[in-house]
Amino acid sequence: MTDDRVNDTELEALFQQARATPPQMPEGLMARVLADAEALQPASRAAHGGWRAWIAALGGLPGMGGLVTASCLGFWLGVAPPSGLPDLAGTVLGVESTYEEDIGSGTYSAFGWDIEES
Repeated sequence: MTDDRVNDTELEALFQQARATPPQMPEGLMARVLADAEALQPASRAAHGGWRAWIAALGGLPGMGGLVTASCLGFWLGVAPPSGLPDLAGTVLGVESTYEEDIGSGTYSAFGWDIEES
């Protein structure tokens, strides 16, 4: 190339020169930056311990609300599932009896979800 673009070898020479002399940070700059960053961090309320630390670790009140909602829904679906879902709690506790169908009958059952062979 004859225009004023730098070719690859000249560019590589410039990169090698830059790698040979990396920029140096002034003394104490990193310590001052870290001290400023630590001073700007919010104070941790979880340091006091107790139940407030648990709530803070779980995401505060919004996190606790989601956890309680998911727990209640999971419990409800486990105890009284909709008609389309299997009753796993009843099966585990032995309240509901299960049976096995003959494989050759054409209807296969898996956890209460029936699949008929066409």
